[in-house]
Amino acid sequence: MATVKRKKKNIKLPSGILNILTTFNNTHITLTDHQGNKITWWWTGTLWFKWAKKSTPYAAEQLTKWLIQEAKDVFWLKELWVVARGLWLWRDWAFKWINDVWWVDILWIREATPIQFGWCKGKRQKRN
Repeated sequence: MATVKRKKKNIKLPSGILNILTTFNNTHITLTDHQGNKITWWWTGTLWFKWAKKSTPYAAEQLTKWLIQEAKDVFWLKELWVVARGLWLWRDWAFKWINDVWWVDILWIREATPIQFGWCKGKRQKRN
């Protein structure tokens, strides 16, 4: 059976939304257009980080570096909106590299970490 080669779409994306999702075990970064269509996505496992190394802030920084470089070279990205979810330390390292980039303008950064429902319980009543 012959394999089918797929052509990469020639997409020019002057501005896009970078979604950063960080968890205890992994970091996912997705580049979308303004309609929410996924253009490209990477996670730390695609950069050959395995096991415990996937969950390090350094891996999140390298992941951000690779994805923004691809977005610049392939999709001609000029402006970027950032939506961040998850743990603060990993996000900070991703932002560290985004701020060092001079060829992409960051229009806004939004925090979208959800708060658990029913987060704090009140004090229990004392039993007699």
